[in-house]
Amino acid sequence: MWKLAAILFIIIGPTLAGIGALVPLTVYGVNEFNPLLLAIAAGIGLLVAIPVSLVVGKKINDAIRPRRLA
Repeated sequence: MWKLAAILFIIIGPTLAGIGALVPLTVYGVNEFNPLLLAIAAGIGLLVAIPVSLVVGKKINDAIRPRRLA
């Protein structure tokens, strides 16, 4: 599961960081935003991507694992 989550993080991490970076641009506009606020929002998006990729990796791992017959 950890390997799958690491592979998923390669896709999910930049996606959520980009979404986080769009928040200050949307709220303050392109000419009026603070670059530090942009970096902080992108970092928060990247940190949120860690548990998201772990949850998605676990869900995929559970879906492809063969089930035992009772």
